Amino acid sequence: MGGYNKKVYISVAVYTLIVGLSFMFLKIALESADPIDLLAYRFSAAFIGLFIAYGFRWIKVEFSKERMIKIIPISLFYPLGFFSLQAFALQYISSAEGGILLAASPIFTLILATYFLKERTTIFQKFSILISVIGVMYIAINKGINLEFNNLRGTVLMLLAALSTSSYSVMARKMRKDFSHLEISSIMILIGFIAFNVLSAGKHITNGTLSDFFVPLSNLSFIISIMYLGVLSSLGTSIMNNYILSKIEASKMGVFANLSTIITTIAGAVFLKETIVYYHIIGSVLIIGGVLGVHFSDKK
Repeated sequence: MGGYNKKVYISVAVYTLIVGLSFMFLKIALESADPIDLLAYRFSAAFIGLFIAYGFRWIKVEFSKERMIKIIPISLFYPLGFFSLQAFALQYISSAEGGILLAASPIFTLILATYFLKERTTIFQKFSILISVIGVMYIAINKGINLEFNNLRGTVLMLLAALSTSSYSVMARKMRKDFSHLEISSIMILIGFIAFNVLSAGKHITNGTLSDFFVPLSNLSFIISIMYLGVLSSLGTSIMNNYILSKIEASKMGVFANLSTIITTIAGAVFLKETIVYYHIIGSVLIIGGVLGVHFSDKK
């Protein structure tokens, strides 16, 4: 489909950067809070950001019961499923491994979009996606992810997170005729805010540890991480993701997102002291090559 323009490219670039760095901030935040509390804080920050934007009329959204009910099915995949699986997975694997495994989502997206949306891709585009995924697999194989139980559990959880975001991408494309990208994003943030805070509160009330919920707020790095994850990585990327999906095919959006793997790997090396070696560079070249192939093979 046509419609590529500078605004879409800028949105994709910013989206990729934010998502790539989010793994690093997740790892930092998980040092101070468990996944459920982290998600409650994350979506509280996102909701506050949404509330401020709504109050200043920067965005206009219709919050009706009927429209929220229609959004609930896709919210089970994103944000509820995706962010939960991602947070639990990163308890067991590194941020670089998480980014690499999440880059498997284009394969899921391509299959789902072809079957459910009847999106057509050329043989060269399929080949380009394969090249991109080979880059991801090359990094994963050379990294030598061991098959200890915790590591394997983290790997499975992150692959399920990839499947969740792919399912959401396909479902969101189908709903774009009835909802604006701002409306979908805002309702999902509200659903995430309610769901994760109820889960967190229920857990602490059951365990008699309600005061423990506020302990992470004494850690400045946790607060900074939550602000990044909530305002930029949840609210910001949700709006950009839905905007991009209203302009380009879900299968193309999925392969562009593979670029975030490179950013995640670099951020892990620079800030979390994770090692970058030759296979990261070779794999990154393959990933970028696949992304460029998908785009430049589109005659329109």
